[in-house]
Amino acid sequence: MIDAHHHLWDPVLREYDWLMGGQAWATEEELGRLRRRSTLAELAPLAVGAGVTRTVVIQTVNDGWETRDLLGLAAGIGYNGAPTAGSAGDGLLAGVVGWVDVTGPGVRDAVARLRAEPGGSFLCGIRHPLLNEADPTWLVSPQVLNGLRALGEERLCFDVVAFPLQLRAAVTAAQSLPELSFVLDHMGNPPVGSEERATTDGWTQAIRSLGALPNVTCKLSGTHSASASADELRPSFEAVLEAFGPDRLMFGSDWPVSSLSAPYDEVCRMYREVTSDLSSAEQAAIFEHNARRVYGLAPSGGDAAPAAGSDS
Repeated sequence: MIDAHHHLWDPVLREYDWLMGGQAWATEEELGRLRRRSTLAELAPLAVGAGVTRTVVIQTVNDGWETRDLLGLAAGIGYNGAPTAGSAGDGLLAGVVGWVDVTGPGVRDAVARLRAEPGGSFLCGIRHPLLNEADPTWLVSPQVLNGLRALGEERLCFDVVAFPLQLRAAVTAAQSLPELSFVLDHMGNPPVGSEERATTDGWTQAIRSLGALPNVTCKLSGTHSASASADELRPSFEAVLEAFGPDRLMFGSDWPVSSLSAPYDEVCRMYREVTSDLSSAEQAAIFEHNARRVYGLAPSGGDAAPAAGSDS
């Protein structure tokens, strides 16, 4: 089983500005609960207990230092170069979705520098969170589209984390760049538990439009931050299943953000429950095979170079 979406941070060693406040997706109380060390050593036994053998770690900071740290962790090197090889979690990380400035002209050079870092071959995608971008059309500005085009040339995926009102731009970007593999995080952040609201805010139509594009894959992740109920997740899941099919869905825990509502093993069980009516082959696709294919993950440990974005 692959967890294709989780985070790691250590505010004791690094400063994470976003944890200090001003996030539209979280209250101050919730951010306060996340203002703690969430490390690979903590995640490893939780993953093993839930049957997770490989993971993909996702950026949270729009700066290269975090991506370099995460690549180092994947290679068995800790923050600031402190060795961690042989520690809990060694070999768990199969891929890193990092960050580069996609608005500038030097995207390919930035990717090359990351690949030259220790653990650079674990780089399988790039993400720029749209949640804090005031302009809902940011993703389709000419400079961003140029940067995304460069990611496609580098065979990297682009993860999209956005509010529903920003998904129309994601549709346009994915239509404009069929050569780039897009990964929609958290099912596009549907308003969980309210079908009527999901329809009126444009989420349903955006999901249908994104699902019609063969270069877009959707993650079953994130929405449990508001609720840890499989029953409340089911309407959103059924919508994305209809739009994408089981061959373009993949599971992600969104740990440690998900710990705001449920322990790690409960999150995994919840997604197992919501997919329980699918065939064993369809469940295997969602919980393992799609992540390997879309992110180009090596089948086992070692610093083997992924070939991200090969088929989506």
